[in-house]
This record gives sequence, structure tokens and C-alpha cells, in this order.
Amino acid sequence: MPLFDVAEPLRYVGTIFAVAWFLTRFIKGFEFYYIEYTLPKRDNLDQTTVEAISKLMRLAVTITAVLTVLQTLGYSISGVLAFGGLGGLVVGFAAKDLLSNVFGGLMIYLDRPFNVGDWIRSPDRDIEGTVEKIGWRLTVIRTFDKRPLYIPNAIFTTIAVQNPSRMTNRRIYQYFGIRYTDADHISHIVSDVETMLKQHQEIDQSKMIMVNLDKYSPSAIEFFIYTFTKTTDWQTYHAIKQDVMLKVNGIIENYGAELALPSMSHYFAEPLDITPEGMEESIARSKS
Repeated sequence: MPLFDVAEPLRYVGTIFAVAWFLTRFIKGFEFYYIEYTLPKRDNLDQTTVEAISKLMRLAVTITAVLTVLQTLGYSISGVLAFGGLGGLVVGFAAKDLLSNVFGGLMIYLDRPFNVGDWIRSPDRDIEGTVEKIGWRLTVIRTFDKRPLYIPNAIFTTIAVQNPSRMTNRRIYQYFGIRYTDADHISHIVSDVETMLKQHQEIDQSKMIMVNLDKYSPSAIEFFIYTFTKTTDWQTYHAIKQDVMLKVNGIIENYGAELALPSMSHYFAEPLDITPEGMEESIARSKS
């Protein structure tokens, strides 16, 4: 075989791979530039969508390059595709877990239950943290103790996922217990607490606000507050909740009432002798 007959196809193959390498690097670089500089200024796209489009484009470039190389070397693309269909069945059975993870990753990109940067958790598994990366096979989550958690994408097709990052409000649901000796003030306290919540600047007035007497427990008359903050920020929410609870405590004190402490009353048929001699006699009787 003349050297020219070998060198010419190799030159084409090298050119194809060089173009494919350039295109994949260009797409990856454009993805980085778009996420770092353009994405923060736009609201119609998110990082997860940009990464998904970038991966699909790079995959398309790679497949096109491989098929073009095979055609350049004299192989029939139709034959390769037919063989690939048969081979795909064999590979599919051998790597079903890998394929299920890839399918799970595709479902995440299509359904978008969460994006990179979202705080997610699952009531079905011990999964909670911030999404750092969504790959074709794995999703990386950074837990709140800063440990990386690597989760196969197939798991997300079988579990329920909560996305607190998409909540619209945070809820304050808190019980308070008043002493039975302050029962005369409970209606005024409940009314003043409700007024306070309806005038609070950080409480969402478009959402439900409830302040109601709920039950008579063994040691207290209990009422609850049920309301929502405007913010969803975790730290700001706790600052607002603290402010609300302190104001409730102030309203209770304004009426000379107090929060009840857990307690229990015991009644005896006969008076107890609490002198040392009486206690010794009681102990002796209990042992007899």
C-alpha cells in the first residue's frame, strides 16, 4: 500500500479530531463564561439548563466526529449503526445501572426538580444539603456539615425530593402556656398577640394569621400562633421569630401573667409529716 494512501486518511482523521477537540473546548469555555458573567444578569435561564445544553452539544460533536472518522476510514455508517443497535442491547444488559443513572440525570435536566445551588432534602432517605453539581451519573450535594455526598441519579427517580429553596414564605408555628391562675387574662392576651402580628412589618399579611386558645394541659392553658414571614432567608427568619416570641412574652407580662412551668399536683388522703422523724417513719412503713 503506497504511503500516500495511508497518510491521506490519517490527515483527515487528525483534522476531524482537531476540529472536534476545538469545538468541545470552545463549548466548555463558552459555558464557563456564560455562567460566570452573563447568567447573573438574566432570569430566563439557570446554571443547570446551561450545563445540560453544553453537555448535549459536546456529546453531539463527539458522536459526529466518531461517525465521520469511521466513514473516512471506509466503514459504512449504516452498518455501524445497525451493529451499534445490536451491541447496544448487549451493553445495555451489562451496564443497566450505569444507563439508569444516565436516564435519571436526563430526567433531572428535563423535569428540573432542583438546580445547582438549591437546598434539597428527601423524607425517604438521609439526604439534605446544597446541590453542587449535576452530572450524567452522579449528583454532588454538600451537606450542612460541609461533607460531599455523591448520589447516583437513578435514586432520584424512586424517592420524593423537597426543595426548600423554592418556598415562598417561612412559617412560625409556636405554642405558649399560661398559668391557670392567669386564666382571666387569656382572652386579652390572645387578642393583643393577634393585633401585634397583624401590625408586624415582617409578617406576610396576605397569608393566614391565627392566634387561638388550643387546650387545657395539666400545667397550663395553651394557645398557639400560626403565621408566615415575608422572607425565606434562614437567618433572617430566626431573627423575626425571636422578635415575635419576645413581643408575645412582653404582652403576657403586661397583664401580670407568666408563662407556666411544667408541673404536677399530688393529693394525699392524710397530711404528710415532713419532719425528720416523720420521714423516717414513712420510709420504715414503705419497707414493711
